[in-house]
Amino acid sequence: MSKGLEIERKFLVELPDVKRLDVKRRIGITQTYLSRGRNDSQRRVRRIAENGDVTYTYTEKVFLSPITREENEFEISREEYNRLLGQTDKTCAPVEKVRYCFNYHDQLFELDTYPFSEKLAIMELELRSPDQKIDFPDNIHVLREVSSDKKYSNAALASAGAFPKETAVYCGGEEC
Repeated sequence: MSKGLEIERKFLVELPDVKRLDVKRRIGITQTYLSRGRNDSQRRVRRIAENGDVTYTYTEKVFLSPITREENEFEISREEYNRLLGQTDKTCAPVEKVRYCFNYHDQLFELDTYPFSEKLAIMELELRSPDQKIDFPDNIHVLREVSSDKKYSNAALASAGAFPKETAVYCGGEEC
């Protein structure tokens, strides 16, 4: 179980060649949002597939700022996962993504790739403090920070089934 403060920044990036990253983990994630909890908290369940094993987690978050949130997360059984799916928020499509976790200069990055894009991804980094300096990998082209842009949240991306249209401006005018 993890409980505490999460400080995280998110970046829209051009999808790199993952073979050129120091990937430590490759994780298949199905993320389903549930109806809101107490204090308007965001609740979700995840089905996590890694190396042939499947685990399930429940997470509850209260957003304090665009990059800071209180988070309570713990593993649950498959039966509890299936039971909680009965509380699915019907306004949010489930999120399907593959997450690549890799280290770069003592920082653990998470690169989320989505089945609807072969050119773009979201890269996240959990920080020790909001003003922590980030050392980006040389072989990843960061297009812009999207930490506070709700159009790039997992829920918005899954519902749209695509990255926002204005993203094309950041991809050299090509449709991403």
